[in-house]
Amino acid sequence: MVSKAKTSSRRPKTAKSGSASTHARSANTGPLYLQVARALKDGIVSGEYPVGSQLPTEGDLSQRFAVSRHTVREALRRLREDCLVSSRQGVGTVVVPLRDSDSYLHSINSINDLVTCATDTRFRIESIKMVVVDEKLAARAGIPSGDEWLKICGFRYAEEAELPFCWTEYYINREFAAVGRLLNRHSGPIFPLIEDMFGQNVLEVHQEITAALISPAQAREFKVDPATAVLEVRDTYKLADDKTAQVTISVLPASRYHHRVTLQRVKG
Repeated sequence: MVSKAKTSSRRPKTAKSGSASTHARSANTGPLYLQVARALKDGIVSGEYPVGSQLPTEGDLSQRFAVSRHTVREALRRLREDCLVSSRQGVGTVVVPLRDSDSYLHSINSINDLVTCATDTRFRIESIKMVVVDEKLAARAGIPSGDEWLKICGFRYAEEAELPFCWTEYYINREFAAVGRLLNRHSGPIFPLIEDMFGQNVLEVHQEITAALISPAQAREFKVDPATAVLEVRDTYKLADDKTAQVTISVLPASRYHHRVTLQRVKG
């Protein structure tokens, strides 16, 4: 187990030569960044780092745990994904209030972040089948009626959570439906499979968010009141030729989902 980081006004001592990563390697219970993240999480949960306080700098943590700065950055990334801290340039990494264990924070700055969000969760597939798009589905998914698409449905869970945080429907363009053969042993995002299998590149993702009421079946699975309000998030994945490769519709109880988008001003 990684020893807890200790707050001190004195500069941490550099690890002795030959004791590479002494703190973070002591228990050998997974990647170094996870061991560092667990140690910092223990400090947050125990009150060593109270809500509103700043964690030590990357340099201090790197010396304290005798690991690289890259390892520290990955550990801090995991803490952000677990909704334990937030990081801002010029401010540092600050401890934030704990959220419900079944909630999920969705932080997006780029298409690559969509990969990270799905990779750090697990997907339980309920069904995979080809469907003919009717007018109702065409309006909901934004795809042409009469066309045949591969439909994958299931519940997605945050890591170690017992209850799902969303119901997801994937609609895959028939041209790329062969990815369905890989999904029984795949729980991450689907669009990278399309890119790898067919030599395509997703250049744009269009997202729309609307409010709706949960269905009775979903309410039972989520263990929420049948009158619960939900968010319906539709992501449309566009290729270079403007062809739609995939549409994803996610239904999320509002209490379990937190959506964060960072906007930056373009200079010039």
